[in-house]
Amino acid sequence: MDYSEATERISRKFKKSGNEIDRQKVEGKLRRLIEEFGVQPSEAERSVSNELAKEFNIQPAGPQGSPGAGGATGEKVIAEARPGDWVTLVGKVVSLATPASPAIAQSGILADESGAIRFVVWTKSNAPKMMDGAWYRIESAVVDEYKNVPNLKVHSGTTITEIDKTDPLIPAPSPVKDLRPGIGSVRAKVIQEWDATHDRMLQSGLLGDETGTVKFVIWKEQGKEKLVVGSVYSIFYAQVDEFNERLSLNITGATIMQEEGDIATATGGDAEIRGAIVHVAPGSGIIKRCPVEGCNRALSRQNYCPIHEIQPKFVYDLRIKGWLDDGEKTHNLLLKRDVVEALTGINLDQAKEIAENNPLGMDEVFLQMREKVLGRYVTCKGREIENRLLVNTCERMHFESGEHAKLLNRAGGVP
Repeated sequence: MDYSEATERISRKFKKSGNEIDRQKVEGKLRRLIEEFGVQPSEAERSVSNELAKEFNIQPAGPQGSPGAGGATGEKVIAEARPGDWVTLVGKVVSLATPASPAIAQSGILADESGAIRFVVWTKSNAPKMMDGAWYRIESAVVDEYKNVPNLKVHSGTTITEIDKTDPLIPAPSPVKDLRPGIGSVRAKVIQEWDATHDRMLQSGLLGDETGTVKFVIWKEQGKEKLVVGSVYSIFYAQVDEFNERLSLNITGATIMQEEGDIATATGGDAEIRGAIVHVAPGSGIIKRCPVEGCNRALSRQNYCPIHEIQPKFVYDLRIKGWLDDGEKTHNLLLKRDVVEALTGINLDQAKEIAENNPLGMDEVFLQMREKVLGRYVTCKGREIENRLLVNTCERMHFESGEHAKLLNRAGGVP
């Protein structure tokens, strides 16, 4: 294929709006979509054009031949579906999820060129099974709201018809800062991996691009694999949830493609908290981690990993989990190895020496570290996510006699 022709068409299109494109970059994206992922040339060109339209903040034109809003049939494109509507939609099943209840026969995500929507097929509807990757015409379904997000419900009066269409859908990724509750696509880097907080959780952590960061989670399902920390991924049709005014990406059913190269990410350090460390939680001090590549989970005292079972060739690490009280609010802290070493004065080699030679073992490391930090006033800087401060730096606050004298004078009425 002559990629220069498609690049030229795209260039002319954006020149009309006064924008110059990077031809080499555009041609590389076209080549990758077509040669590596088997996307049809016309669809690849459309996808790259949509991505550029977002980059230049241009409202892209709607898909040709798309049904309009309204009309007796209620036929709409997905982006126009609103809670309370009875609709007919034509879309592709881009993801299927494991039903959360016997009352649900199927659930997943339906997409067209305008957007995507979660759907639920009730068991009582006796609807035909839909296949992942197939296109369907869904007539007389109802749109309601779930967690303030439109949700398509298939009931006994809904008609589902598979249609002969094989068009791929490659949505343009959004910057992380532009994600909203619903369905979203991003190109982001895995910044951190966190310890699992649930037996069904395969992985959770932090994704980011140059505009911001967002929590992600993958639940255990057959064929699901963990993301690699430090790698870049294009993630299409992820479920964007909101809790306590914070967003998170459920990428269990998303289409995930690992990318080459690197991207800039938003740096941490956007929160600074001063106060006293009032609690050091169990699991602090020296810990053992799973050595399996990409895992890094904290092991139990019996060297057991919840994913990879017994791991005799564990790796030592340091951390402190605790609470910091700033006088108005208590903050949940997580200090990583380098911060722990700087704050306590105990490095990893010293901690290993204590753990392996002291009668109390790892408990002695915990006790010594707790003694050094409990009740101390500190200034912690980091990123606060889900009521936990992921600490990048933590320094002791030093006593300032001059400031103390000023306070005493004010309390005593001395000017």
